[in-house]
Amino acid sequence: MSRISVRGFAVVSATAVTAVGSVVGVASGSVAQPNDPEATAADATLLADIPAGQQAQVQTASLTQQADAQAIAADASAKKDAEAAARKAAAETAIAKKEAAEKAAKLAKERAETKAAAETSRDDVRDASSFAPQSSYSVAQIQAMARQMVAGDQFQCFSNIVNHESSWNYRAVNASSGAYGLFQALPGSKMSSVGADWQTNPATQIKWGLNYMNSRYGSPCQAWSFWQANSWY
Repeated sequence: MSRISVRGFAVVSATAVTAVGSVVGVASGSVAQPNDPEATAADATLLADIPAGQQAQVQTASLTQQADAQAIAADASAKKDAEAAARKAAAETAIAKKEAAEKAAKLAKERAETKAAAETSRDDVRDASSFAPQSSYSVAQIQAMARQMVAGDQFQCFSNIVNHESSWNYRAVNASSGAYGLFQALPGSKMSSVGADWQTNPATQIKWGLNYMNSRYGSPCQAWSFWQANSWY
């Protein structure tokens, strides 16, 4: 079996020792100090006693061990980074869900408050029957009735329609069609569905007109939007 020279292998073994720190230990069981010429020469002599094939195996095993250690360290680092990224993503998701829940709760609260306000407003309005009949009514009196019968946030839209239809004249008659009253109902007699005094009582007409706008369009303001687009409702 061939052997490498003492000097040649000393150079190789020195390189291996620097890289993995174990070749000398395998050969002699001890570590030589780099500044000790006698120890280095002795170690080199001992290394020279190892057959060339085994020397290559020792170096290969040492390098393989080093590569395995580096791979393990890399895997551990990658796992740590992945866990940190997962924790960060989970935290961001939790924050996003919390913000979404808070936003939804706020929106629900606002809607509930708006609905309650609308219901309160409707509860506060008076019915046509609560007004005592009179022989005649001024525009101001009719408008005052309407303000008490129509929800506050809908009154302006309601008023806009009445202004265009009759200028608040509860006895207005369209000469060509026969449409009658504040809302120019055609025929006017259909207002009798809310009161027999539809011809002489503006409160009855207001009740009918409000019911018509709510049932056909959803509200006076939606009816006004339609009127603006079509010049009728």
